Amino acid sequence: MKLVLSTHNLTLTKAIEDHLISRIEKLDHFDRRAVDARVTLELDHKRAPEKQFICSMRLAVPGPDLFAEDAESDLYAAIDLVTKKIEQQIRKRHSKYKARKHTEAASTKRRRQEAAID
Repeated sequence: MKLVLSTHNLTLTKAIEDHLISRIEKLDHFDRRAVDARVTLELDHKRAPEKQFICSMRLAVPGPDLFAEDAESDLYAAIDLVTKKIEQQIRKRHSKYKARKHTEAASTKRRRQEAAID
């Protein structure tokens, strides 16, 4: 997966980058079809002091892209929460796919059984 990282009013350190890469690799484990992740880290001076760091992530996957954003007072917490939100979206999409596939298989089986009885 390709990572596109941009910052705004913030200096990117090696520790922040390593933390972000470890979280992205965790997301890659959940969905191998992800093409790229676009992450924006921002320090906002205009917000209240308790929520200064904003992290937004867009994960490009086949179909609609997944997007999450969070604002926290700690940058690492914001990164963790955004990856957690994206992870939940991946799980939900996967569950819906499995349910749809199961429903289609069950209806096909029911039609075959009804045709065999008739």
